[in-house]
Amino acid sequence: MTKKTKKTIIWIVSIILAAIIGYGIYYGVSFYDSLQGLQKSGEASPFKEIEQVDAKVPAPPEWEGTEMVNILVMGVDARGFEEGEIPRSDSMLVASIDPVKKKMYLFSILRDTYVDIPGHDRNRINTAITHGPNTAMKAVGDLLGMPIQYYVYTDFQGFMKLVDSVGGVDFYVEKDMSYSSKADKNEYDIDLKQGMQHLDGNSALQYVRFRYDAMGDFTRTERQRELIKAVAKKMQTTTSIMKLPDILKSVSPYIDTNLEVEDMWKLANVAYKSSMSGSEQVPPMKLLKEEHIGGAAVLTVGNSDRLKEYIQDIVNPPTPDPVSEDSQDTEGNSKSNPSESSTTPSSVTDRN
Repeated sequence: MTKKTKKTIIWIVSIILAAIIGYGIYYGVSFYDSLQGLQKSGEASPFKEIEQVDAKVPAPPEWEGTEMVNILVMGVDARGFEEGEIPRSDSMLVASIDPVKKKMYLFSILRDTYVDIPGHDRNRINTAITHGPNTAMKAVGDLLGMPIQYYVYTDFQGFMKLVDSVGGVDFYVEKDMSYSSKADKNEYDIDLKQGMQHLDGNSALQYVRFRYDAMGDFTRTERQRELIKAVAKKMQTTTSIMKLPDILKSVSPYIDTNLEVEDMWKLANVAYKSSMSGSEQVPPMKLLKEEHIGGAAVLTVGNSDRLKEYIQDIVNPPTPDPVSEDSQDTEGNSKSNPSESSTTPSSVTDRN
């Protein structure tokens, strides 16, 4: 190999390394700036008109990094609202992450659940955000029996931008879905066909909004959890990770959160290493009561303590009792009690 050839190779390698380093710096700076842009303050905050009212509610607890962290995700339909007006939550989900067990749980909150709104009267839980994010986090935390440290607030446009930014998702639509509204000038009509298909932002929004069937909001919350899991899985791909700065820039105008950049880094690291271990509706069907209060149909919780136990059984499942020595024969086989029936006892209750 001649000296000229060696120099050429060195120059090529140097240029490639410089490009890689340069891109890495650009990527890091862009990523950091994009993360910072998600948290709004002052005039940019959607809650600027109610900050003083919301400040009267206790601030959310700090996450130390080792205990369970819970994030309230709220989606709203901001169409037709004036600047400064806060619409009710169209969807509410809580993502719970256990950094020690490396497990994640997703809970969808039925929006018509009738609860105490801190500092205000009892009302549907989807009205809590109209009083501010602290109020919403406290209301949801009181319902679930666990602290909510963070919130993420977005509207329909933000959800659509997110799905489009990751290139859409391949998803199975379980049935034909159709809905038309002249009141919305047909802008948000729903028209999906059953089967495996590629959903872009618009069609994904149609899927998570559909509730015009016998089970209404009950099946809709299940669909929301399943699609969000599909989007989250797509975001863990190498392609999406490389596009994160661009993805964040596209959704930033439609998102507000109390997450600091350092917290986002920690959460992203924990979430990437964690697996989805549970996905549930809250409150579960067996703890719900349909009532009419003030002329409006709402959902009340039959037993709030049982609801909190239900949540804890999911995130901290009880450890099975070890088989005692006197319950085994000499060969290690479990002995049966003649007084016990071979069928499941009626005293055993479902966790729902």
